[in-house]
Amino acid sequence: MNSTSESLLLRLKKANDQDAWSRFVKLYTPLLFHWARKTGLQSQDSADLTQEVLAIVFRKLPEFHYDPQKSFRSWLRTITLNRHRELFRRKSVSRRAATGSVLAQIPDARSDADSTWDLEYGRSLFSSAMDVLQSEFRPTTWEAVRKYVIENRPAAEIAAETGVSVWTIYAGKSRLLARLREELDGLLE
Repeated sequence: MNSTSESLLLRLKKANDQDAWSRFVKLYTPLLFHWARKTGLQSQDSADLTQEVLAIVFRKLPEFHYDPQKSFRSWLRTITLNRHRELFRRKSVSRRAATGSVLAQIPDARSDADSTWDLEYGRSLFSSAMDVLQSEFRPTTWEAVRKYVIENRPAAEIAAETGVSVWTIYAGKSRLLARLREELDGLLE
């Protein structure tokens, strides 16, 4: 599936689904912040723009109609660029500067697949997803699975060190990878 998780978008339409919003914010904030930085904003201004975009998405999502043939990231990018333009207008910066080369440098969500940014975003997204999923594991199991998956250490060595069985480590890895696929579905368009 090459689209944002439809189930997450459906959950987000319910403003009271705090878990869905928490996941959305954790997974999409790095993307929005990166786009804001690409416009030339300083870190604090980028953080402010990111917060404004999240607030707009929160307001607009109940009326948003998901089309699996279109890119959700492109919709977010459009909101980000429009909000950036509004900020420039408020600061009395010329329209040419706001729509010129600075904004053109922000990669289209469909054309930046091989960019360094995609690698950085993917790493950030993976890290955020790992943080979200950590609560679904017992602490000792999480640490054993993390060492096995991230540090690429032998399961038998980790089992001896942590007291978690080799079978539990293998099962935990399988569960973690399945949940990562579920969480990240559509976020890496």
